[in-house]
Amino acid sequence: MENINAIAALFGTLITLLLSVVAYFIKQLHTDFKSMEKDLIEVKTMALIIKTEFKSGNDLLNQKVEYIEKRVHNLELSILKNQDYEK
Repeated sequence: MENINAIAALFGTLITLLLSVVAYFIKQLHTDFKSMEKDLIEVKTMALIIKTEFKSGNDLLNQKVEYIEKRVHNLELSILKNQDYEK
């Protein structure tokens, strides 16, 4: 009877120890997931900022190209008018 109680106590201690190790690793995993979630939010924010900056730069570049196209068109019209007057 005493051997059975000793074996039961040994298994109880062993199970408690193993559950403690599992709980420790689950706690570490939970901490890692929270950290990863924060990093992912930061990455999404940075991607949104980069996307917005790129879009703004692209819009500005398109405005400059349109302005230059209008100037070239006006210069072409001026040249054509000058050629017509010279004839």
